[in-house]
Amino acid sequence: MTEMQPVFDRIDALFNQYLTFWMDICNLESPTSSKAGVDAVGAFCRARAEQLGWECEVCPQAVSGDALCLTMNPSAQQPPVVLSSHMDTVHPIGLFGTPATHCDGENIYGPGVADCKGGIVAAFLAMDALQQCGYTARPVRLILQSDEEVSSATSNKETVKFMAEKARGCVAFLNGEPSTEGKLTVERKGIIRYIFEIHGKAAHSSICYDGVSAIAETAHKILELEKWKDKDGITGTCSIINGGSAANTVPEICTLTVDVRYKTAAELEEVKQRVREIADTSYVSGTTCKLTVKSERVSMEKTLKNIELFHKINRIYTQNGLSEVEPKAANGGSDAADMTSYGIPCLDGFGVRGGRIHSRDEYAVISSLGDSAKRMAAIICDI
Repeated sequence: MTEMQPVFDRIDALFNQYLTFWMDICNLESPTSSKAGVDAVGAFCRARAEQLGWECEVCPQAVSGDALCLTMNPSAQQPPVVLSSHMDTVHPIGLFGTPATHCDGENIYGPGVADCKGGIVAAFLAMDALQQCGYTARPVRLILQSDEEVSSATSNKETVKFMAEKARGCVAFLNGEPSTEGKLTVERKGIIRYIFEIHGKAAHSSICYDGVSAIAETAHKILELEKWKDKDGITGTCSIINGGSAANTVPEICTLTVDVRYKTAAELEEVKQRVREIADTSYVSGTTCKLTVKSERVSMEKTLKNIELFHKINRIYTQNGLSEVEPKAANGGSDAADMTSYGIPCLDGFGVRGGRIHSRDEYAVISSLGDSAKRMAAIICDI
């Protein structure tokens, strides 16, 4: 039996209560575009935190939901441990039916059950169990992000700055994105999204040779952008196309949204240069192109601080009878990348296990909630 066993036992005892909590916050549908929905999740979490006696700070936002920082043991003098997850999801309201969430005994299904509300619930469960077992050594902060799914574009990165401010001086930042069994994320690709606005010349389709097709020009650009398909490097996805006005008209305007992912700062510079070249090249004579950056998210590169934290966490796991993990590189972005860029010791993937993320079949493994909470609790106690 380890010194953590009473905490682990308490997590087990609280499990069913937090399974209900999990279903409740997922039934509060909260796509990033719905400030009311995200704020409803925040209000629900804040009410629970205040019931537990935790300190609550709000980062108010006009467009996106308000971000929150909930602190247990706010007067403790040692540097804090920070847990984090995001409240916003990608799913349109109503996609999952009413109620939005259901269980089959093994899995829970619904909007954000894995990405990333499961991480919120695991953090609450860990903190509640620690508090009931008398833990007071450090402040433990739970930061709830509100516009992570759009790279914090709706808050103009204000929510990211809030997170970094509340995490300043912490000994560890544990981000609650969905977990992969036996792994923790130490690297993540960065993301830059572009909008190409291509202009041609309209004409009746019966005299199409007098027109200049913006869609044809867009097609050439797509073929160039789609050449980026390096699993371990740069990838390009042309994801949204809008063009044309009528079936019998040469399209004058076409817009294209492109998602490009990269691993390092050097790759980002390569992306910027090549995208500019593609935008400036007229593959169809007579077309022009306006290029804008829709959003950006930095990459999470390997850092000495993060690797040291990774090894320290594995030692904690071993000491407490928990299985060790391996380092993982992920292709998706997250707040962990931003925190790493601020010099904060940070690892990712502490949330629940699940799958089919961002689809109407998103699910999480119910039993993984307890494992996630126990791993967070062990780190908080022994870091």
